[in-house]
Amino acid sequence: MTERKSFLLRLNPRLHQVLEQWAADDLRSINSQIEYLLIEAAKKNRRWTPEPASRKPRD
Repeated sequence: MTERKSFLLRLNPRLHQVLEQWAADDLRSINSQIEYLLIEAAKKNRRWTPEPASRKPRD
């Protein structure tokens, strides 16, 4: 499993409420929703590239 980086995020209460409802609509946690939105924004701005597939050593 990929290791995750934890950090504190302060949000405007209104934004938190919007994200909470949006996450519920998409059947995600707020954390997953924020991560999804950030990845989509990074892709849109060509700053996100897929991780290379790990190669298994041949026997």
